[in-house]
Amino acid sequence: MLLACKYEEIWAPEVNDFIGISNKEYTSQPILYMEKEILEKLEWNLTVATPYVFLVRFIKMEYMAFYLAENGLMHYQLVVSFCPSLIAAAAVYAAITYLSRTPVWTEKLEHYRGYSEEQLKECAKMLIKYQMAAKNTKLKGVHHKFSSIDRGAVGCFRLLYIWTGSEID
Repeated sequence: MLLACKYEEIWAPEVNDFIGISNKEYTSQPILYMEKEILEKLEWNLTVATPYVFLVRFIKMEYMAFYLAENGLMHYQLVVSFCPSLIAAAAVYAAITYLSRTPVWTEKLEHYRGYSEEQLKECAKMLIKYQMAAKNTKLKGVHHKFSSIDRGAVGCFRLLYIWTGSEID
């Protein structure tokens, strides 16, 4: 139960909670010893890849792409500099970059989105720059919207320029 709670729960019970549940039949030492024994038998492998793990990544990417695009639309310079399809593609590109997927922009994405990776970088850089500043601007609606748990709290993330390895100034 201790292992399952640590793995699944946001706020896992402490060992003392399990001592209380057992009506003080056990102390912390045997509980922690058994936890270690179980982990060693499992060779510390607690999970296998399931579709859920991948779905969470895709959902976060979708939320991040929507957040970047929506936040970018509040900035005049971005809207007059790039067409809507390029802004959308750059938002997807930046979200994929955030998730550190490689290759970042595949031939298939280039074919279906109509833009090369080089064409997207300038717009993506602006989107990320705006995202980094969103928390400190007067217009906080989009930031607040995407900081909620129901949208993956992607508004709280600090994005990096993965392709250059440096954080946005």
